[in-house]
Amino acid sequence: MIKLLRFLFIGSVILLIAENAYSQSTISGANTITTAVPFLTITPDSRAGGMGDAGVGLTPDVSSQYWNPAKYVFMESDMGVGLSYSPWLRNLVDDINLAYLSGYKKLDDVSAVAASLRYFSLGDIVFTSDFGEFQGQQSPNEFAIDMGYSRKLSEVFSGAVSLRYIRSDLTGGQMVNGVETHAGNAFAADVAFYWYNEFRANRKDQLLSAGINIQNIGSKISYTDGEVKDFIPTNLMLGAAYTTNLDDYNAFTFSFEANKLLVPTPPADSTQYGEGDVIWSGGVNSDIGPIEGIFVSFTDAPGGFKEEMQEITWAMGVEYWYNKQFSIRGGYFYEHQNKGNRKYFTAGAGLKMNVFSLDFSYLLPTQRNHPLENTLRFTLSFDIDAFSRQR
Repeated sequence: MIKLLRFLFIGSVILLIAENAYSQSTISGANTITTAVPFLTITPDSRAGGMGDAGVGLTPDVSSQYWNPAKYVFMESDMGVGLSYSPWLRNLVDDINLAYLSGYKKLDDVSAVAASLRYFSLGDIVFTSDFGEFQGQQSPNEFAIDMGYSRKLSEVFSGAVSLRYIRSDLTGGQMVNGVETHAGNAFAADVAFYWYNEFRANRKDQLLSAGINIQNIGSKISYTDGEVKDFIPTNLMLGAAYTTNLDDYNAFTFSFEANKLLVPTPPADSTQYGEGDVIWSGGVNSDIGPIEGIFVSFTDAPGGFKEEMQEITWAMGVEYWYNKQFSIRGGYFYEHQNKGNRKYFTAGAGLKMNVFSLDFSYLLPTQRNHPLENTLRFTLSFDIDAFSRQR
Protein backbone atom coordinates (compact mmCIF):
# COMPACT_ATOMS: atom_id res chain seq x y z
CA MET A 1 0.00 0.00 0.00
CA ILE A 2 1.34 3.39 -0.98
CA LYS A 3 1.71 5.67 1.99
CA LEU A 4 1.44 9.41 1.64
CA LEU A 5 3.63 11.37 4.02
CA ARG A 6 0.67 12.85 5.85
CA PHE A 7 2.42 15.85 7.31
CA LEU A 8 3.57 16.79 3.84
CA PHE A 9 0.14 16.26 2.35
CA ILE A 10 -2.83 16.60 4.68
CA GLY A 11 -0.68 18.44 7.21
CA SER A 12 0.56 20.89 4.61
CA VAL A 13 -2.99 21.54 3.41
CA ILE A 14 -3.85 22.65 6.92
CA LEU A 15 -0.63 24.52 7.57
CA LEU A 16 -0.54 26.31 4.26
CA ILE A 17 -3.55 28.17 5.52
CA ALA A 18 -2.07 28.38 8.97
CA GLU A 19 -4.72 30.92 9.82
CA ASN A 20 -7.06 28.02 10.58
CA ALA A 21 -4.69 25.80 12.48
CA TYR A 22 -2.11 27.94 14.25
CA SER A 23 -2.10 27.53 18.04
CA GLN A 24 -5.33 25.49 18.08
CA SER A 25 -3.60 22.69 19.98
CA THR A 26 -2.44 25.06 22.71
CA ILE A 27 -5.69 26.89 23.41
CA SER A 28 -8.34 25.31 25.62
CA GLY A 29 -11.76 25.49 23.95
CA ALA A 30 -10.40 26.14 20.45
CA ASN A 31 -12.97 25.18 17.83
CA THR A 32 -11.58 26.26 14.49
CA ILE A 33 -13.74 25.94 11.38
CA THR A 34 -11.94 24.14 8.56
CA THR A 35 -12.96 23.58 4.93
CA ALA A 36 -11.58 22.08 1.75
CA VAL A 37 -9.79 24.31 -0.83
CA PRO A 38 -8.89 26.97 1.78
CA PHE A 39 -6.69 28.74 -0.80
CA LEU A 40 -9.92 30.46 -1.91
CA THR A 41 -9.78 32.57 1.27
CA ILE A 42 -6.18 33.77 0.85
CA THR A 43 -5.91 37.45 -0.07
CA PRO A 44 -4.31 37.42 -3.55
CA ASP A 45 -3.54 41.10 -4.18
CA SER A 46 -1.15 43.61 -2.63
CA ARG A 47 -3.43 46.62 -2.17
CA ALA A 48 -5.93 45.01 0.20
CA GLY A 49 -3.11 42.83 1.51
CA GLY A 50 -1.37 45.98 2.71
CA MET A 51 -4.55 47.25 4.39
CA GLY A 52 -5.16 44.38 6.80
CA ASP A 53 -7.02 42.27 4.19
CA ALA A 54 -9.93 44.72 4.13
CA GLY A 55 -11.00 45.01 0.49
CA VAL A 56 -14.72 44.41 -0.07
CA GLY A 57 -15.66 48.07 0.46
CA LEU A 58 -12.54 49.71 -0.99
CA THR A 59 -12.61 51.85 -4.11
CA PRO A 60 -12.41 49.80 -7.33
CA ASP A 61 -9.18 48.38 -8.74
CA VAL A 62 -8.18 45.67 -11.19
CA SER A 63 -8.21 42.97 -8.45
CA SER A 64 -11.86 43.61 -7.49
CA GLN A 65 -12.97 40.28 -8.93
CA TYR A 66 -11.84 38.59 -5.72
CA TRP A 67 -13.23 41.15 -3.29
CA ASN A 68 -16.35 42.51 -4.96
CA PRO A 69 -16.95 42.26 -8.72
CA ALA A 70 -19.75 44.84 -8.46
CA LYS A 71 -17.04 47.52 -8.24
CA TYR A 72 -16.00 47.27 -11.87
CA VAL A 73 -18.81 49.45 -13.22
CA PHE A 74 -17.32 52.35 -11.23
CA MET A 75 -13.80 51.99 -12.69
CA GLU A 76 -12.51 55.12 -14.45
CA SER A 77 -10.69 53.05 -17.09
CA ASP A 78 -12.61 50.89 -19.55
CA MET A 79 -10.26 47.92 -19.53
CA GLY A 80 -7.39 46.55 -17.47
CA VAL A 81 -5.51 43.43 -16.33
CA GLY A 82 -3.47 42.59 -13.26
CA LEU A 83 -1.10 39.86 -12.09
CA SER A 84 -0.39 39.11 -8.42
CA TYR A 85 2.10 36.71 -6.91
CA SER A 86 2.76 35.61 -3.34
CA PRO A 87 5.31 33.12 -2.00
CA TRP A 88 3.19 31.44 0.68
CA LEU A 89 4.33 30.20 4.13
CA ARG A 90 7.97 30.97 3.42
CA ASN A 91 8.68 30.59 7.14
CA LEU A 92 7.90 26.85 6.77
CA VAL A 93 8.62 25.80 3.18
CA ASP A 94 10.12 27.38 0.06
CA ASP A 95 7.98 26.02 -2.78
CA ILE A 96 4.35 27.00 -2.06
CA ASN A 97 3.06 29.88 -4.20
CA LEU A 98 -0.16 31.67 -5.06
CA ALA A 99 -0.64 33.41 -8.43
CA TYR A 100 -3.65 35.53 -9.37
CA LEU A 101 -4.55 36.86 -12.82
CA SER A 102 -7.54 39.18 -13.18
CA GLY A 103 -9.02 41.42 -15.83
CA TYR A 104 -12.14 43.40 -16.70
CA LYS A 105 -13.85 45.20 -19.59
CA LYS A 106 -16.58 47.81 -19.26
CA LEU A 107 -19.25 47.14 -21.87
CA ASP A 108 -20.82 50.58 -21.46
CA ASP A 109 -21.51 53.11 -18.71
CA VAL A 110 -23.64 50.72 -16.67
CA SER A 111 -22.21 47.21 -17.15
CA ALA A 112 -18.91 45.31 -17.13
CA VAL A 113 -17.54 41.80 -17.39
CA ALA A 114 -14.55 40.39 -15.53
CA ALA A 115 -12.62 37.16 -15.13
CA SER A 116 -9.85 35.79 -12.94
CA LEU A 117 -7.63 32.76 -12.43
CA ARG A 118 -6.15 31.71 -9.09
CA TYR A 119 -3.44 29.06 -9.16
CA PHE A 120 -2.07 27.58 -5.94
CA SER A 121 1.03 25.39 -6.12
CA LEU A 122 1.75 23.21 -3.08
CA GLY A 123 5.30 22.37 -4.11
CA ASP A 124 6.51 18.78 -4.38
CA ILE A 125 5.12 15.83 -2.39
CA VAL A 126 7.09 12.58 -2.04
CA PHE A 127 5.24 9.26 -1.97
CA THR A 128 6.81 6.26 -0.23
CA SER A 129 5.82 2.69 0.63
CA ASP A 130 5.27 1.44 4.18
CA PHE A 131 8.95 0.48 4.16
CA GLY A 132 10.11 3.96 3.18
CA GLU A 133 10.77 3.06 -0.45
CA PHE A 134 10.45 5.88 -2.97
CA GLN A 135 7.25 5.47 -5.01
CA GLY A 136 7.15 8.70 -6.93
CA GLN A 137 6.81 12.44 -6.65
CA GLN A 138 3.83 14.66 -7.37
CA SER A 139 3.30 18.39 -7.62
CA PRO A 140 -0.17 18.97 -6.12
CA ASN A 141 -1.98 22.11 -7.13
CA GLU A 142 -5.34 23.82 -6.95
CA PHE A 143 -6.92 26.44 -9.16
CA ALA A 144 -10.13 28.39 -9.57
CA ILE A 145 -11.31 30.15 -12.70
CA ASP A 146 -14.31 32.46 -12.72
CA MET A 147 -16.23 34.96 -14.80
CA GLY A 148 -18.48 37.73 -13.57
CA TYR A 149 -20.98 40.29 -14.77
CA SER A 150 -21.70 43.57 -12.95
CA ARG A 151 -24.32 46.23 -13.58
CA LYS A 152 -25.32 49.57 -12.12
CA LEU A 153 -28.71 49.41 -10.45
CA SER A 154 -28.68 53.17 -9.82
CA GLU A 155 -26.20 56.03 -10.04
CA VAL A 156 -24.56 54.95 -6.76
CA PHE A 157 -25.44 51.27 -6.42
CA SER A 158 -24.43 48.15 -8.36
CA GLY A 159 -24.72 44.38 -8.23
CA ALA A 160 -22.74 41.46 -9.65
CA VAL A 161 -22.74 37.70 -10.05
CA SER A 162 -19.66 35.53 -10.64
CA LEU A 163 -19.55 31.85 -11.59
CA ARG A 164 -16.55 29.73 -10.56
CA TYR A 165 -15.02 26.35 -11.36
CA ILE A 166 -12.69 24.89 -8.72
CA ARG A 167 -10.25 22.01 -9.18
CA SER A 168 -8.07 20.59 -6.41
CA ASP A 169 -5.52 17.90 -7.31
CA LEU A 170 -3.67 16.95 -4.12
CA THR A 171 -2.66 13.31 -4.72
CA GLY A 172 -2.08 12.92 -8.44
CA GLY A 173 -4.38 9.88 -8.43
CA GLN A 174 -2.27 7.98 -5.88
CA MET A 175 -3.68 5.38 -3.51
CA VAL A 176 -3.82 6.89 -0.04
CA ASN A 177 -4.06 4.35 2.80
CA GLY A 178 -5.56 1.85 0.38
CA VAL A 179 -8.19 4.24 -0.99
CA GLU A 180 -8.17 5.38 -4.60
CA THR A 181 -8.15 9.16 -4.91
CA HIS A 182 -8.78 11.67 -7.67
CA ALA A 183 -8.85 15.41 -8.15
CA GLY A 184 -11.74 17.20 -6.47
CA ASN A 185 -14.06 19.40 -8.53
CA ALA A 186 -16.65 21.94 -7.46
CA PHE A 187 -18.75 24.77 -8.87
CA ALA A 188 -19.63 27.95 -7.00
CA ALA A 189 -21.02 31.46 -7.38
CA ASP A 190 -20.53 34.88 -5.78
CA VAL A 191 -23.33 37.40 -5.24
CA ALA A 192 -22.10 40.93 -4.52
CA PHE A 193 -23.38 44.51 -4.14
CA TYR A 194 -21.54 47.82 -3.95
CA TRP A 195 -22.45 51.38 -2.97
CA TYR A 196 -20.29 54.27 -4.24
CA ASN A 197 -21.13 57.87 -3.31
CA GLU A 198 -18.97 60.90 -4.15
CA PHE A 199 -19.79 64.21 -2.44
CA ARG A 200 -18.25 67.46 -1.18
CA ALA A 201 -17.95 68.46 2.46
CA ASN A 202 -15.92 71.27 4.03
CA ARG A 203 -14.95 72.29 0.49
CA LYS A 204 -13.19 68.95 -0.03
CA ASP A 205 -14.00 66.00 -2.27
CA GLN A 206 -15.13 63.01 -0.22
CA LEU A 207 -16.12 59.45 -1.02
CA LEU A 208 -18.08 56.84 0.91
CA SER A 209 -18.23 53.27 -0.36
CA ALA A 210 -19.54 49.99 1.04
CA GLY A 211 -19.80 46.43 -0.20
CA ILE A 212 -21.12 43.00 0.58
CA ASN A 213 -20.08 39.75 -1.08
CA ILE A 214 -21.24 36.20 -0.40
CA GLN A 215 -18.46 34.09 -1.89
CA ASN A 216 -18.32 30.46 -2.99
CA ILE A 217 -21.98 29.49 -2.78
CA GLY A 218 -21.73 26.05 -4.30
CA SER A 219 -21.27 22.33 -4.22
CA LYS A 220 -19.18 20.31 -1.81
CA ILE A 221 -15.96 18.67 -2.94
CA SER A 222 -14.66 15.10 -2.63
CA TYR A 223 -11.32 13.43 -3.38
CA THR A 224 -12.63 9.86 -3.39
CA ASP A 225 -15.65 7.98 -4.72
CA GLY A 226 -17.04 7.60 -1.21
CA GLU A 227 -19.87 9.47 0.44
CA VAL A 228 -17.65 11.86 2.39
CA LYS A 229 -17.73 15.35 0.91
CA ASP A 230 -16.24 18.51 2.35
CA PHE A 231 -17.61 22.04 2.46
CA ILE A 232 -15.88 24.69 0.38
CA PRO A 233 -15.30 28.07 2.11
CA THR A 234 -18.60 29.87 1.57
CA ASN A 235 -17.85 33.27 3.01
CA LEU A 236 -19.67 36.49 3.92
CA MET A 237 -17.72 39.75 3.57
CA LEU A 238 -19.16 43.09 4.66
CA GLY A 239 -17.15 46.31 4.67
CA ALA A 240 -16.99 50.06 4.08
CA ALA A 241 -14.42 52.71 3.21
CA TYR A 242 -14.10 56.48 3.49
CA THR A 243 -11.85 58.59 1.27
CA THR A 244 -11.03 62.24 1.87
CA ASN A 245 -8.97 64.48 -0.42
CA LEU A 246 -7.08 66.94 1.75
CA ASP A 247 -6.02 68.94 -1.30
CA ASP A 248 -5.04 68.36 -4.93
CA TYR A 249 -2.07 66.20 -3.91
CA ASN A 250 -2.92 64.37 -0.68
CA ALA A 251 -5.69 61.83 -0.02
CA PHE A 252 -6.46 59.30 2.71
CA THR A 253 -8.67 56.19 2.61
CA PHE A 254 -9.85 54.32 5.71
CA SER A 255 -11.31 50.83 5.33
CA PHE A 256 -13.10 48.43 7.68
CA GLU A 257 -14.36 44.88 7.11
CA ALA A 258 -16.08 41.99 8.92
CA ASN A 259 -15.89 38.42 7.64
CA LYS A 260 -17.62 35.14 8.52
CA LEU A 261 -17.43 31.62 7.11
CA LEU A 262 -20.91 30.33 6.25
CA VAL A 263 -20.19 26.66 6.95
CA PRO A 264 -21.21 24.59 10.01
CA THR A 265 -19.20 24.86 13.20
CA PRO A 266 -17.61 21.58 14.37
CA PRO A 267 -19.67 19.95 17.14
CA ALA A 268 -18.34 19.83 20.68
CA ASP A 269 -16.66 16.74 22.11
CA SER A 270 -18.30 16.07 25.45
CA THR A 271 -15.27 14.17 26.75
CA GLN A 272 -13.64 15.93 29.69
CA TYR A 273 -9.88 16.30 29.81
CA GLY A 274 -7.68 17.53 32.64
CA GLU A 275 -9.11 20.27 34.82
CA GLY A 276 -12.48 20.45 33.10
CA ASP A 277 -11.03 21.38 29.72
CA VAL A 278 -13.03 20.35 26.67
CA ILE A 279 -11.25 19.30 23.50
CA TRP A 280 -13.29 20.06 20.40
CA SER A 281 -13.60 17.39 17.77
CA GLY A 282 -12.18 18.12 14.33
CA GLY A 283 -14.01 18.13 11.05
CA VAL A 284 -17.60 18.88 10.18
CA ASN A 285 -20.53 16.51 9.69
CA SER A 286 -21.17 16.09 5.98
CA ASP A 287 -24.80 15.01 6.21
CA ILE A 288 -26.28 18.42 5.30
CA GLY A 289 -26.17 20.32 2.05
CA PRO A 290 -24.26 23.55 1.36
CA ILE A 291 -27.33 25.80 1.30
CA GLU A 292 -28.60 24.38 4.58
CA GLY A 293 -25.09 24.79 5.93
CA ILE A 294 -25.20 28.53 5.20
CA PHE A 295 -28.30 29.03 7.36
CA VAL A 296 -27.14 26.62 10.06
CA SER A 297 -23.80 28.43 10.35
CA PHE A 298 -25.44 31.40 12.14
CA THR A 299 -26.85 29.35 15.04
CA ASP A 300 -24.89 26.09 15.39
CA ALA A 301 -21.88 27.09 17.51
CA PRO A 302 -21.70 24.88 20.65
CA GLY A 303 -20.97 27.97 22.75
CA GLY A 304 -24.07 29.81 21.56
CA PHE A 305 -24.18 33.48 20.54
CA LYS A 306 -20.87 34.23 22.24
CA GLU A 307 -19.07 31.67 20.08
CA GLU A 308 -20.90 32.82 16.95
CA MET A 309 -19.46 36.29 17.50
CA GLN A 310 -16.00 34.75 17.90
CA GLU A 311 -16.31 33.38 14.36
CA ILE A 312 -16.28 36.89 12.87
CA THR A 313 -12.88 38.22 11.80
CA TRP A 314 -12.21 41.95 11.73
CA ALA A 315 -9.91 43.93 9.46
CA MET A 316 -9.07 47.60 9.13
CA GLY A 317 -6.67 49.56 6.99
CA VAL A 318 -5.50 53.00 5.91
CA GLU A 319 -4.09 54.18 2.58
CA TYR A 320 -2.33 57.45 1.76
CA TRP A 321 -1.92 58.72 -1.79
CA TYR A 322 0.38 61.52 -2.93
CA ASN A 323 -0.51 63.12 -6.26
CA LYS A 324 -2.36 59.91 -7.22
CA GLN A 325 1.03 58.38 -8.01
CA PHE A 326 2.59 57.09 -4.79
CA SER A 327 0.85 55.31 -1.91
CA ILE A 328 1.71 53.81 1.45
CA ARG A 329 -0.60 51.48 3.36
CA GLY A 330 -1.05 49.88 6.75
CA GLY A 331 -3.61 47.67 8.47
CA TYR A 332 -4.51 45.18 11.15
CA PHE A 333 -6.33 41.82 11.06
CA TYR A 334 -7.95 40.16 14.10
CA GLU A 335 -9.27 36.63 14.60
CA HIS A 336 -10.36 35.22 17.96
CA GLN A 337 -7.94 32.79 19.58
CA ASN A 338 -10.57 30.02 19.60
CA LYS A 339 -11.13 30.34 15.84
CA GLY A 340 -7.60 30.33 14.45
CA ASN A 341 -5.81 33.07 16.42
CA ARG A 342 -4.60 35.07 13.41
CA LYS A 343 -3.52 38.52 14.57
CA TYR A 344 -1.21 40.52 12.36
CA PHE A 345 -0.27 43.95 11.07
CA THR A 346 0.27 44.67 7.39
CA ALA A 347 2.20 47.28 5.47
CA GLY A 348 2.49 48.11 1.80
CA ALA A 349 3.28 50.65 -0.88
CA GLY A 350 2.35 51.36 -4.46
CA LEU A 351 3.56 53.28 -7.49
CA LYS A 352 1.17 54.30 -10.26
CA MET A 353 2.32 55.46 -13.68
CA ASN A 354 0.30 56.28 -16.77
CA VAL A 355 -0.09 52.69 -17.88
CA PHE A 356 1.48 50.47 -15.21
CA SER A 357 0.96 50.19 -11.46
CA LEU A 358 3.19 48.25 -9.08
CA ASP A 359 2.18 47.35 -5.52
CA PHE A 360 3.61 45.21 -2.78
CA SER A 361 2.62 44.31 0.80
CA TYR A 362 4.20 42.67 3.84
CA LEU A 363 2.60 40.79 6.73
CA LEU A 364 3.81 41.11 10.34
CA PRO A 365 2.21 38.62 12.80
CA THR A 366 1.91 39.64 16.44
CA GLN A 367 3.20 36.19 17.54
CA ARG A 368 6.79 35.14 17.11
CA ASN A 369 7.63 32.25 14.76
CA HIS A 370 4.18 32.42 13.15
CA PRO A 371 3.72 30.39 9.91
CA LEU A 372 2.54 33.55 8.09
CA GLU A 373 5.66 35.49 9.02
CA ASN A 374 7.56 37.10 6.12
CA THR A 375 4.58 36.86 3.74
CA LEU A 376 5.06 39.13 0.72
CA ARG A 377 2.64 39.94 -2.10
CA PHE A 378 3.37 41.64 -5.42
CA THR A 379 0.85 43.04 -7.92
CA LEU A 380 1.48 44.43 -11.40
CA SER A 381 -1.46 46.17 -13.09
CA PHE A 382 -1.79 47.29 -16.70
CA ASP A 383 -4.29 49.94 -17.83
CA ILE A 384 -5.12 48.87 -21.38
CA ASP A 385 -7.42 51.85 -21.92
CA ALA A 386 -4.66 54.33 -21.02
CA PHE A 387 -2.21 52.48 -23.27
CA SER A 388 -4.62 52.72 -26.21
CA ARG A 389 -5.04 56.47 -25.73
CA GLN A 390 -1.25 56.98 -25.88
CA ARG A 391 -0.84 55.20 -29.20
